[in-house]
Amino acid sequence: MPEMKYCNWIIPCAEPEVPQALVSAGFTPLLAAMLARRGITEPDSAREFIYGGEELLYPPETMADMPKAAARIREAIDKRETVAVYGDYDVDGITAACLVTSWLREQGLTCVPYIPDRLEEGYGLNSAALDTIKSRGATLVITVDCGITAVNEAGRAKELGLDLIITDHHECAAGSLPDALAVVDPKRPDCPYANKGLAGVGVAFKLLCAVEGGAESLLERYADLIAAGTVADVMPLTGENRYIVRRGLEQLDKRPRPGVAALLDECGGSAKRMNATTVGFTIAPRINAAGRLGNAELAARLLLSRSLAEAAPLAQELCRMNRERQELEHEIWEQAHELLRRNPPDGPIVLASEGWHQGVIGIAASRLAEEFALPCVMICIDGGMGKGSCRSYGGFNLFDALRECSDCLEGYGGHALAAGLTIRRDKVDAFRAELTAYYKTCPEPEHPALECELRIEDPAMLSMECVESLELLEPYGTGNPRPNICITDVLLERVTPIGGGNHLKLRLGKAGAEFDCVMFSTRAEQLGVEAGEWVDAVFYPQINEFHGRRSVQLLMVDVRRADTERECENILDSGALPGAWECEELYPNRRDFVHVWRWLTARGGAVSGRLDELEAWGPAGMSPAKTAVCLRAMSEEGIARLDCAPGELKVSICEREGKANLEASPVMTELRRRCEQYRERRRHK
Repeated sequence: MPEMKYCNWIIPCAEPEVPQALVSAGFTPLLAAMLARRGITEPDSAREFIYGGEELLYPPETMADMPKAAARIREAIDKRETVAVYGDYDVDGITAACLVTSWLREQGLTCVPYIPDRLEEGYGLNSAALDTIKSRGATLVITVDCGITAVNEAGRAKELGLDLIITDHHECAAGSLPDALAVVDPKRPDCPYANKGLAGVGVAFKLLCAVEGGAESLLERYADLIAAGTVADVMPLTGENRYIVRRGLEQLDKRPRPGVAALLDECGGSAKRMNATTVGFTIAPRINAAGRLGNAELAARLLLSRSLAEAAPLAQELCRMNRERQELEHEIWEQAHELLRRNPPDGPIVLASEGWHQGVIGIAASRLAEEFALPCVMICIDGGMGKGSCRSYGGFNLFDALRECSDCLEGYGGHALAAGLTIRRDKVDAFRAELTAYYKTCPEPEHPALECELRIEDPAMLSMECVESLELLEPYGTGNPRPNICITDVLLERVTPIGGGNHLKLRLGKAGAEFDCVMFSTRAEQLGVEAGEWVDAVFYPQINEFHGRRSVQLLMVDVRRADTERECENILDSGALPGAWECEELYPNRRDFVHVWRWLTARGGAVSGRLDELEAWGPAGMSPAKTAVCLRAMSEEGIARLDCAPGELKVSICEREGKANLEASPVMTELRRRCEQYRERRRHK
């Protein structure tokens, strides 16, 4: 097992910058440091980022075709027309469809929501659905979260006499746009709208803003739906998206609509504080489960429910479907593992089976890609044909790869990171061979790096007040990620399995401070380090509440053995010391110096070894960095000789006349100055 999840860590070399202007304005040092790392150093900019309101919303009229779309909807309201809303089967598409449907019904219109069946119809607008919509008496069709590439389908709408308004947020295909009454998509090449990162539900919201003439009333009624779709579709949580999602989370927390309340009650999520994580991992998977299993209409009915009594049985069914989805996913994952055990891949994973569920294989493909660090293609075989879901890894461009192997395929589509394909059963082996050959011509995959924003040295930065202040950065998401924080050279005091051994509780200690930690989905044998070792740790700090007691808890991201070589080399070569907090722990007393001296003399006055293994061959029970400080001081006072080569150290005792004053050595003088500076800083906090 690898000793850590990430092969490459990117951590700051120095203590974080803490802008005094932000601290003086009332921001905690931790929050101020984090804002500075994200380019925000002035109080006004910080307040705008954290508390910004409706002024962050862009005028909807600046979106291409928006005035035409709004005018046609007003006409439909005046004439009391029947309107169809055509959505998609994921959370973004379902919430967008429910948003527009609810609003149109509020205007007194008959509204026909239509969400295609994932398994039978697939993604996007289709002509057969338009025929059905026409038969239900609709005269206007509004698409949400789809339609930007529906050129042929737009033609069919014209043939049927249906006016078509397309609202979407996906990339436009090369060539002409669909011939619709209006095509509203901020990613149109000719669209001047400033926010290109709207979700499908966000574009639908902007459409209603244009019709209604403002945003506030709509946010009061529908911010929860807009937030859920935006978070689930992993849109950037900056600017107007951030404001909308923040409003939606407040609504979900205080007054969730009946369907959401019933769903949270059913899955035990009502006791959780509502944030983007709760939406992404509690609400979204259950709504998505309906679409994956071919019944997205059930999720729409839930969100459109007017009472808890109406919503409760729908919520129960959605939770049951999510459990079924999880079981199917696990079965596929196990079967895939057995296939890979018998035939280990020498390139991208390409697996096919008749028994797999088309709506679930994409999730299994993602898991396998991450687990094996390889692109993955999972194919459902039905008779002589197969449908596949593809997931990338390490920067491998799937779309380019499928284009190179297109002679084996009946059809394909998607983008660099995820794609779909159709293939004949008898072409699967040839496709696997061609894809493997192409993969071997590509650059080595990029393994994901763990990037840390802050390196904490002062334990006061992890006080209750500081950690609580980080909540002001929420909602977290793309463009505003949850902060990763690093602490180096810390003692792993305790490792305790919990949750049947599938999770861990850890205790870290440094400079008299102790931290309780939790690490999910990691067993003790997978940790790669043991209690008693010096480690580096990356975490997100949070407030843990248990039996009415609140405490700081570190949610661990990864742990590795401490980078002793780098730190010890710096101390031994030049006396370069780490930050002030670490200096407290590194300061040796007289007994420490005696311990090091006895260690040297017991080995004949000369020892050598690798710096990254100093803990093993150095004085027992002493941290490598403290050993390095002692040796540096002894060298400066002439009682020991240090010969340092890259990664290695030789130490030998020197003869010296008179007593050595180790406390007066330059390294100890600087260490003492930093410790005093640190204590003074603590006294004034």
